[in-house]
Amino acid sequence: MNSTTNDSIKLIALNKPKGYIVTRSDELGRKTVYDLLPDWFFDDEWMPIGRLDLESKGLLLFTRDGKVGNALTKPGGCIKVYEIWVRGYVTDEHIKIAMKGVESKFGLLKALSVEKMGMGGAKTKLIVKINEGKNRHIRRLFGALKDPKFGTPLKVVTLKRISIGDFHLDIESGKWRYLSLDEEKNLMKDFT
Repeated sequence: MNSTTNDSIKLIALNKPKGYIVTRSDELGRKTVYDLLPDWFFDDEWMPIGRLDLESKGLLLFTRDGKVGNALTKPGGCIKVYEIWVRGYVTDEHIKIAMKGVESKFGLLKALSVEKMGMGGAKTKLIVKINEGKNRHIRRLFGALKDPKFGTPLKVVTLKRISIGDFHLDIESGKWRYLSLDEEKNLMKDFT
């Protein structure tokens, strides 16, 4: 995919499928996000901005500009939105606790907002917004809460990042594209 004059030279988006790790190389030989990208991506040192774990999917941005990466990952800097399915019944009380925060060995884990979107069997679909991203933040946050019926921890069974700041995921799984200059400007407007 060749860049055009309307494309950002600082930001590229990938829709990461499940089963790929976000690293330049893996000593265990697992598939990395670079397996989905052209060789020049690795050679030109495009680096992921933040992470998505092996089981997570969705929007992942890459940059070669350290300032851009730092701006988009610093706590409080940028709202990230996730669509998740949680095994267990998520109550209004759970939502209040998630927004207040749960102490963990990684510090306080909390969500800016949690919106219940529906149920499917014994699972609850949620839209979760956070403005920081500690390691496995959302999985650990909901894992600290208990299902009221069974007393077992809630478990995030699918997690998909659908937006970062003003940029919304609009590409097929496993595909990538340059952000447009307008998308870059909108995404970076709070940091310039």
